[in-house]
Amino acid sequence: MIEVEGVAKSFTVRRRAGRLRRVRTTVRAVDDVSFTVAAGEFVGYLGPNGAGKSTTIKMLTGILTPSAGSVSVCGLDPSRRRTTLARRLGVVFGQRTTLWWDLPLRDSLTLIRHLYRVDAAAHRTRLAELSELLELGPFIDTPVRQLSLGQRMRGDLVAALLHDPELLVLDEPTIGLDVVSKATVREFLARLNTERGTTILLTTHDLGDIERLCDRVMIIDHGRLAYDGDLTRLRAAVDADRVLVVELDRPCPPIVLPGVTVDRVEGPRQWLRFPRDANAAQVIAALTGRYEVRDVAIREADIEEVVARLYRGGQVRA
Repeated sequence: MIEVEGVAKSFTVRRRAGRLRRVRTTVRAVDDVSFTVAAGEFVGYLGPNGAGKSTTIKMLTGILTPSAGSVSVCGLDPSRRRTTLARRLGVVFGQRTTLWWDLPLRDSLTLIRHLYRVDAAAHRTRLAELSELLELGPFIDTPVRQLSLGQRMRGDLVAALLHDPELLVLDEPTIGLDVVSKATVREFLARLNTERGTTILLTTHDLGDIERLCDRVMIIDHGRLAYDGDLTRLRAAVDADRVLVVELDRPCPPIVLPGVTVDRVEGPRQWLRFPRDANAAQVIAALTGRYEVRDVAIREADIEEVVARLYRGGQVRA
């Protein structure tokens, strides 16, 4: 569905050098990135601000042309076949809308039908299906400017899917949403991927979206692809500590054990951090040999912590 080979994108930026002079510098936003996405995959594309995520998305959708390398989406060159690709591609930008601000949502979706030249009967069927899944009924005749952020985002998702695209590209689709709206969008995307086989590429800063939805995650940092694989392998690849949650028989000072640090103490409960490659059974044995323990639980590193370590240049195992 997506083939990216040795892609780079550079921009020329003018900066002040004195009162009147301007100096041109070249900024490499994306640097020799290669990956493929197969049909039916749900892939998360992560990176800190300025890492090159949005630039990559713009090259995939034909908005930008690569400075080097090649991009193929749905078998097409996005920059040369942008109009043709638009009929096979759906895009949602969380901070922008494709809907008409002063029109009722239904009228906006009708205009989008004409833009994509979708047959009227197919449009009715598709709109009814998507409206039911995303619960648009209560506000489909409300002007877009009067919709809440969650309602507008659901409308944007329907607008991106009315022409039944093979590939859906999402840029921060849950940004600013409340818990209920976020859960609705997540559930819908999961069903879209599993039941219809739609390929989805998701960029987000909400790692909860990634953990709940994506089979695979790619991480870009300083324009280069730093990781490509599943979440389990990501946790194993980055030397992130594990946490032992201990409930003691009674409150006591922070536990002292070799190679273990105490993160937090709350009454009889303590959170102990130890290296991933340490033997958990030995840590627990040493703990129970010195303290009266009521209960213990081992927690793997949160995905937020794992990604943060990777951003900070943490060690990555081969």
